[in-house]
Amino acid sequence: MAFCTNCGAQLDDAARFCPKCGTAMAGTPGTTFSTPGYTAQEPLSYEIQGDNLQVIRCKLKQGQELYAEAGRMVYKTANVNWETKMQGDGIGSKIWGAVKRKLMGESLFMTYFKSNGNGEVGFAGSYPGRVQHFDLGPGQSILVQRDSFLCAQTSVQLNIALVKKLGSGFFGGEGFILEKLTGPGLAFIHGGGDFVEFNLAAGETIQVDTGCIVAFEESVNYDIQFVGGIKTAIFGGEGLFLATLTGPGRAIIQSMTLEKMRRELGGLTSASGGDATSPLGAISSIFSED
Repeated sequence: MAFCTNCGAQLDDAARFCPKCGTAMAGTPGTTFSTPGYTAQEPLSYEIQGDNLQVIRCKLKQGQELYAEAGRMVYKTANVNWETKMQGDGIGSKIWGAVKRKLMGESLFMTYFKSNGNGEVGFAGSYPGRVQHFDLGPGQSILVQRDSFLCAQTSVQLNIALVKKLGSGFFGGEGFILEKLTGPGLAFIHGGGDFVEFNLAAGETIQVDTGCIVAFEESVNYDIQFVGGIKTAIFGGEGLFLATLTGPGRAIIQSMTLEKMRRELGGLTSASGGDATSPLGAISSIFSED
């Protein structure tokens, strides 16, 4: 199985040019590519700075290009040109891409950054948390939570992924929609609080508070399960369900969700799954109101 070294699209073994982006394949006369898996783009230089309000500092060389979620840029040098546009080649592709991004919780437009010489551009999330990078090989994918995408090299494809199991979509805390990032190239996402990473062995399972999942590899099975006894469900403060991740593969979870932060800041209470609000507290507050 072959993949385009520029955009990551799957190719026929005999293909000389990528049908999606037009890049010449290895061995095509007039090209300088000689080995499979060669990445057309020069390696991206970057640095992640900060603690709980992290910033990605991407240092671009001549001709290097990134795209980012609209509104995530913090700064750029004057020689970095930017353009906001819809992804896709034709009008139909652009409209369908906009619909998918709306379902993913992202903006309708992406902002593209291209350097004219040595330049720099910085990106950050919209609430306190951490930044995670993924160095994806050709055809390699990672599934991430909705609204977490920050920026990526233009060779990385951002797409929609649907939760396969009905129960996971209703009660898993992530909904039916996930984002799928496919290489080759570097991609960056943002999540809340701090991150904990697991490398799960085959058959190894972790149970996670719903909504706290940041990312996992395609090989990891994502499901939900009832917490156990009725007493635990009512008085445990963790909701009725837990998300389960079963290996093999890499999984990343976050210590703070945006929903929890919104509730705490707004003084709101909720007993929905994934939010650590005790149902007993909700019941007592009803009787305390006069």
